[in-house]
Order: sequence, then structure tokens, then C-alpha cells
Amino acid sequence: MRAAVLLLAVVLLTGCAGPAGPPHLRVEVLGTMPHDTSAFTEGYELADGVLYESTGLQGSSTLRAVDPRTGRVQRSVDLPAEYFGEGIAVVGDRIWQLTWQQNVAMLRDRTTLEQLGTALYQDEGWGLCYDGRRLVMSDGTSLLTFRDPRTFAVTGHVQVAHEGQLNELECVDGSVWANVYPTKTIIRVDPASGAVQGVADLSALGPTGDTAADDVLNGISVAPTPGEFLVTGKRWPLAYRVRFTRDGS
Repeated sequence: MRAAVLLLAVVLLTGCAGPAGPPHLRVEVLGTMPHDTSAFTEGYELADGVLYESTGLQGSSTLRAVDPRTGRVQRSVDLPAEYFGEGIAVVGDRIWQLTWQQNVAMLRDRTTLEQLGTALYQDEGWGLCYDGRRLVMSDGTSLLTFRDPRTFAVTGHVQVAHEGQLNELECVDGSVWANVYPTKTIIRVDPASGAVQGVADLSALGPTGDTAADDVLNGISVAPTPGEFLVTGKRWPLAYRVRFTRDGS
């Protein structure tokens, strides 16, 4: 009888402890490269050796093709003055580029960066990535929206189990990696359930000293080496090549 009571007490205490939170991801910096301090980074994606970067701010938004080794801008196009550039996703030989509050997504030629068409959407445009089957879009909340990569039509949603504003996105290996605005936190999300699979603190990265309040972490892309990422921020002088690992691994 006493053993049964003790066992029941252990079960009750275990139940009261609740589920463990998402694992903490350790950030290992492997190298750096220059980053244009005039670039108000909103979208960031490496594809076939070219780093595509969307920059924001009304009247000075661009889409750029950048050399990932040197940070040198190889090609650039300006957005119309009324548009505020946001997230991007490479889909084959095309690039989708969001705008913040103008509710317009621009379809561009990947080689020339010239605009080929547009699609309209509701709510704000923040981050965008392509998982090989569908586009994944953030709108400044914890909701992710799935879209058809050809028509930009909505195909579904998932609510992420994280209280924060999801910003720039990267789709890789079945997960969605998201910058959390305006922090130096990146989370790994299961797009099927919205569960957070890992949380990374990048507070050691970025400029120090006097910087503008909006010079925040906002750029994540796969790197040429599998398992590595490139990360940067708005008007940061450097981009970082990093690896995320679970604590203790």
C-alpha cells in the first residue's frame, strides 16, 4: 500500500511539471563576410551561388544579386517609390518578392531581376520562403500562410506555438526557420503542426555601440555547406556563417 501511494505521488509530481520547452540551439560562428550597411535587409536567400537580398524602406527598396563571398552587389533593381520591399523566395528561374503594406507580391525573372507580374494578398507581407512544394509566408504575427508558388493563392495556414512577430523565413529540410522581430532570436518551426523545434539566441552577433533601433537581426539563408546558415541584419556591417546545434551535442 505504501509503495502504491509513493508511486501515485511520483506520477502526480511528474504531471505537474508540464512538458519541457523547445530545445535551446547553440550558435557556432564559422566565419564572416562584408554586408552593405545601407541594406535594410528584409529578404535573404542563397541559390546556385548567388545571394539574393531584398531591402526595405519606402523610396529606397531594392532587390539585389550579391556575391556571397565578398558582399559585392552584382545586380540591383529599384522598387517603385511607393513600395516597401520585404521577403523573397526563389522558385526555379523566378523570384517572388513581397511588399510590406502595399499588398502586392512581385514575380521577377531570376537572371535580370526584372518584374514579370504581380499578385495581390491581404494583410501585411513580412517573410517568405519556398519548401519545394509551396510558399510559406509570414505577416508579422505568429501565423504562417501557405501559398501556391505559381498563382500565389492561399492553400492553408498554421499557427506557430510562439508569442512573437515572425519575420524573415528560410525553408530547409522540412522545417521553417524564422527571425522573431525585433529580437535576436531565430526559431525552428514544424510547418505541419506549428510546434517550435528549437530556439537560438544570436545576441552575441551584430554591431555594437550606437545603432538605430530598427537595425535588428533579419536575414537567414542556407549556406553553401549543408547544415550551415548565413545570417545578418538590417544595416549590419557583417553577415555571419553559422551552425546551429542542440546544447550538449
